Amino acid sequence: MLIITIKQGKEKSLLAGDPWIYPTAIDKVDGKPQEKMKPGSTAIVQSSSRQFIGRAAYNSKSQIRARMWSYKEDEPVDHAMMKRRVKAALAKRLPAARSAGPQALVPLVLGEEDGLSGLLVHNWGGQQGFLICQFQSGGVDAWKVPIVQALLAETGCPNVYERCDDLIRKGEGLPLFSGALAGDEPPEHVLVVEGNQRYSMDLCTGFKYPKLRS
Repeated sequence: MLIITIKQGKEKSLLAGDPWIYPTAIDKVDGKPQEKMKPGSTAIVQSSSRQFIGRAAYNSKSQIRARMWSYKEDEPVDHAMMKRRVKAALAKRLPAARSAGPQALVPLVLGEEDGLSGLLVHNWGGQQGFLICQFQSGGVDAWKVPIVQALLAETGCPNVYERCDDLIRKGEGLPLFSGALAGDEPPEHVLVVEGNQRYSMDLCTGFKYPKLRS
């Protein structure tokens, strides 16, 4: 496992809850070269006096050099963590999603807010519709399999689609990919209803067409 040593004094923002570590805060990174080059590798974060701060996802290719996973020394970064965090995020938002109309596009996972930095998940069409995922950091991209497994298990929705934001993924050093991760791809156009607003959307790209009259 990699070890990130933070410069003296730079650990204050981390201890205050800031989950992002920038290159200017890092003194050195120790570990195997192949791990350093792999986006999303798990790293122990320590202070300049070698005191444990937490664990993070390290990405040498990103301007956000590392993103904190946990400050608990007894909490490993593993499949179980990912599934717990997906489950907790869905517990907060799934009831509202299921009570929304069948054409509503509702958020289920919101990145840092849910301890899954870089992951966005929206649902359209309810339980028999589509989960639209964006993996916008090396950390969540490295744990894509257990994340998708948890989404399928907890929502019962059979269709999971990954949308690609080219600019963001290039900035993270991640391959450009979009497509179905489970089930079917969304249709080219769907009707989305937000309050009194109605519009057509391409779920695969997020492109919104001109609003439709109510």
